[in-house]
Amino acid sequence: MTTFMPTYHSYDELADIQLKGLQWTVRHAYDGSPVYRAKLDEAGVNPDAIRSLDDLQSLPFTTAKDLAAGYPFPLLCVPMSKVVRLHASSGTTGKRKVLCYTQKDVDDWTHFFARCYEMAELTREDRVQICVGYGVWTAGAGFQLGCERFGALAVPAGPGNLDMQMEFLQDFQSTVICCTASMGLLLAEEVQRRGMRDKIALKKMIYGSERSSDAMRTRIREGLGLEHMFDIPGMTELYGPGTGLECSAHQGMHYWADYYIVEILDPETLKPVPDGQVGEMVVTTLQKEAVPLIRYRTRDLSAVIPGECGCGRLIPRHDRILGRSDDMFIFRAVNIYPGQIDSVLSNLPGIASEYQVVLQRSADGKDIMTVRVERNAGADNGADARLAATVREELRKKLLVTPDIEIVDYSSLPRSERKTKRVFDNRDE
Repeated sequence: MTTFMPTYHSYDELADIQLKGLQWTVRHAYDGSPVYRAKLDEAGVNPDAIRSLDDLQSLPFTTAKDLAAGYPFPLLCVPMSKVVRLHASSGTTGKRKVLCYTQKDVDDWTHFFARCYEMAELTREDRVQICVGYGVWTAGAGFQLGCERFGALAVPAGPGNLDMQMEFLQDFQSTVICCTASMGLLLAEEVQRRGMRDKIALKKMIYGSERSSDAMRTRIREGLGLEHMFDIPGMTELYGPGTGLECSAHQGMHYWADYYIVEILDPETLKPVPDGQVGEMVVTTLQKEAVPLIRYRTRDLSAVIPGECGCGRLIPRHDRILGRSDDMFIFRAVNIYPGQIDSVLSNLPGIASEYQVVLQRSADGKDIMTVRVERNAGADNGADARLAATVREELRKKLLVTPDIEIVDYSSLPRSERKTKRVFDNRDE
């Protein structure tokens, strides 16, 4: 069977690949984009001066504002005649982030997405039900092209439509499902509700697009009878999903370091943090033609995982995406990330995986944080007071503030086939 995995055999060999890619990218961006040329000139960087990977630190940053400023075809480094596709994601200013692709970009993306299916140890006998968004979003096209390049059967179901998803799972005997974690929870609860567990053949799930808690993943895995769940990173700016994958050792996410460089920086100082410490992920592409990225601030929070993975592969790893630096909210002068709340709730018995955080301001100007948590399926409300006290105390110890706690019925909080919104800041309303 064809392998799609990287062909380098040492980290020194990888470093050589990365240096050549960095040199090419900086020269290509400088020659192809007036925006990049101006940025590099202002930083005093001549493309010919890139001699080592340490020179990466001298390069200017690129941000989502650069993409917004160049709408509709930002940071384009090739003639439009070479552009064969565009994809778009939601933007922060009303306009979408639009990214262009050359044929080589599409081919590269398809190739390393096929690596993801190989990393997940699929075979050509697998049937892959793809329950992600199609259209201008990168998800559907990426999952499908990678699956077909790998050689497994693709079932392009798209998101939502639970009746159709259940029908496909049973009739097609899909063995792998690709979706958001929120969609996975919906499917798991629906399979349980319909008593279909012994009528489906699912073994694996590849999921991404949002942060998910340990409790949520456990509920999905048990509800669908999965052997493995594989977290997949990706963003439209960086091709789309498929830029790495968690392996079956589940010790972090391997990323395709022959296609892009990862830096983990302190989001305030923009200086590197030690391996293992959480910071903002900054990426630089090495082969991307249409819209290369030079030190693009993703706002995603993660950490480099040092050492060798239990799977034995010589492919670098970063931690799961733990949230976004701009997801942080301030409550009574304390900086809080939703991932901190995930972490606490995942380790408490008696509660389900879904929760909401509601921030409000009282008439006297006092900030109030209410955390709504579902009790476990089948549990009655007799223990709610004790359960709320436990949740309140554990969150107090972790967050250093004391929220109000509401225990609500199982399945009473919203579910979504895409991303579930869990933090509602109503203080300015």
